[in-house]
Formats: sequence, structure tokens, C-alpha cells
Amino acid sequence: MRLVCISDTHGLHRRIPDIPDGDVLIHAGDSLAQGTLENIADLNDWLGTMPHRHKILIAGNHDWAFQRTPEAARLALSNAIYLEDSGVELGGVRFWGSPWTPQFMRWAFMADRGSKIEEKWSKIPANTDVLITHGPPRGIGDQIDLGFGYEHPGCDQLLRRVGCLNLAAHIFGHIHEGYGKYLIKNTYFLNASTCTEWYEPVNPPIILEL
Repeated sequence: MRLVCISDTHGLHRRIPDIPDGDVLIHAGDSLAQGTLENIADLNDWLGTMPHRHKILIAGNHDWAFQRTPEAARLALSNAIYLEDSGVELGGVRFWGSPWTPQFMRWAFMADRGSKIEEKWSKIPANTDVLITHGPPRGIGDQIDLGFGYEHPGCDQLLRRVGCLNLAAHIFGHIHEGYGKYLIKNTYFLNASTCTEWYEPVNPPIILEL
């Protein structure tokens, strides 16, 4: 199975230079610009032009419509499978998606570090093959250069939960600067952020063959 992974397109999906074909196109959140239903309609039209047999989308902290008007948002997204603390099995591969990130200012789908966000991660089934979250686990694809040092704002609780699972892959975004593919033990960690830290949609989709 060929996974084609993107994230953090921020409404700029039509400016992505090239999206290779594959079995599953995965978007790990922050797909919208202003987070409106109109944004979803445009995204949905674009997804309908993609050749991939399956498309999976989760929300991110900019994707307000999925939190504020969830029923209308899901109705507007007819060309992808939307996962929100839920899963789907495709071709024998078990996917699980969750939009939550640790609390930072007042954005969508945020939970306090500690027991609140740990509760979200506890829902991830033990038999998950591919985990899709908007944010990274702490220390993996989450490094930010502050100019006077580095910060790792990834989630400690997510790192602990991932450590208890036998994942083939963990796909995320959120921290644009952490873009890249990381192999740790037997798990591929993919920060698939399409936009750079300057919100330029130039990072190529990351391909993973399962």
C-alpha cells in the first residue's frame, strides 16, 4: 500500500506543485485557511480531482468548522474519509485519526497537557497500524529554532502512548519546521507539513510504502 502524506496546507492545496498518485492520500490537519464551511467546500472539490482510491482527512487547530459546526462540516466533505478520534480499515491496514494538540492560546481541538489530552490518546486502539494526529509526539519532528536555542513543543503524553503501540507509521504535521521522515526502531514518523514556517506550500508530499 502506497501512502501519500500531506499536512498544513492552510487553504493553499491548489498551489502544491505535485502530488504523486498512490493508494491513500492522507492529510494530517490544518487543511483550511479561515476554517469555514466555504473552505471545506473548496477543499472537497480539490480532493475530488485527486486520483487516489482513498483519501483520509483529520482536522487541525486551524480547522474551526469541524469543531464549531461538525455535522455541516462532515456533510461538506464528501470526497474523503474524515477521522476524529475514530478509525477505518483499508486493505487490511488499520488507520486511526485524532485532531488534538496540547493547549496553546485559543485554537481548535486543543486540550491541556496531562490527563485531559492523555484521555484522548487512550482511545487509540492497541492494534492500530497507522496513526494520524495533527501534532507530533515530543522530540520527534517537533524542533523549533528560536534563534537562541531550540524548543520541542510536541506532546509528552502522545510520545508515551505511541511507545505502547506497534505502529507501522505515525503521520502528523503542525510544527512546520519539523518536516521530514524519521525512522525510530520499526516505526516511521512522518511530519508531512506542506507549508514551511513562512507558509509557503513547497514541501513535497512524503511517500511511504507499507
